[in-house]
Amino acid sequence: MSNNKRRRTSLQEIANLIGISKMTVSRFLRDPNLVSKPLQLQISAAIDKLGYIPNKAPDMLSNAKSNAIGIVFPSLTNQVFADILKGIEMVTDVRGYQTMITHTGYSADKEELRLRSLLSYNIDGLILTERTHTPATLKMIEISGVPVVEIMDSVSPCIDMAVGFDNFTVTKNMIDKMIDKGRRNIVYFSARQDQRSIIRQKGYEKAMEEAGLTPRTLATKEASSYELGSRFLHQILKDFPCVDGIFSTNDDLALGVLLECQRMGIEVPKQIAIVGFHGHQIGQFMNPKLASIQTPRIEMGKIAAELLLKRINGEKVEQKVIDLPVEYLDGESI
Repeated sequence: MSNNKRRRTSLQEIANLIGISKMTVSRFLRDPNLVSKPLQLQISAAIDKLGYIPNKAPDMLSNAKSNAIGIVFPSLTNQVFADILKGIEMVTDVRGYQTMITHTGYSADKEELRLRSLLSYNIDGLILTERTHTPATLKMIEISGVPVVEIMDSVSPCIDMAVGFDNFTVTKNMIDKMIDKGRRNIVYFSARQDQRSIIRQKGYEKAMEEAGLTPRTLATKEASSYELGSRFLHQILKDFPCVDGIFSTNDDLALGVLLECQRMGIEVPKQIAIVGFHGHQIGQFMNPKLASIQTPRIEMGKIAAELLLKRINGEKVEQKVIDLPVEYLDGESI
């Protein structure tokens, strides 16, 4: 078994870089207001530069295996990540590994904070969801030397290993299906504006442009919800009454649209076709059944955990990026 954990940056190295005492750095870490404002900025910059990670394990355990892996999700309320976790733990439970889970609320700065804390427990590996990381996050990962798997995307550049699907292509394929069924005024509904939603938007735009159609997007940084889907529907009916198709970045938005159409007496798919993303079970029990893209979430979790444990245990990983297939659910809403 190999152990890739590296020697970490010490408080003394931070102190030396600025020319202050180790005690002053220690005071800053306890409470930044215990040192002067200019010093706060200097110490912060040094910590970012050197990638300092606090150590919550005793020194004798610093380089030992913890048999724990860190998992960073953008959200804990989203069913997508609950399914991925189920897949991860199907592998880690059997292999005697503990999972330490944290969430970032889709913020790269929060990811940096959470990661500093996770790494301080000397975890053996990391599963990350996003591809956009702060420079300090990347430095900490490099210094810790732990293997990393990034999920949900098989195309964007990754730090080390990746498991996911091609968000651009699968979206484009589904929009092509809508166009083939005669839809001309298709609108894209997007929430959160995370990287994956933006990539899906580009897939939608490409399909529309290739068909000589005009893309229109309604986007917000708000979390997706049924209520948001309903609100977006009202907005688009006001701004663009000839809408005949709506593609949503996830099923929550799409279900909100579908339920509101039913409430308003709009026939689906006759008047408006509706498509979601992820293929959650609830959509398949709606009437009409929601068209969606079934993503392989449990499978993704399992493969991510298997890749990580292989690397932790010094085994060779032949394929570092794994692209998983999706299933297109036509349902009854297109």
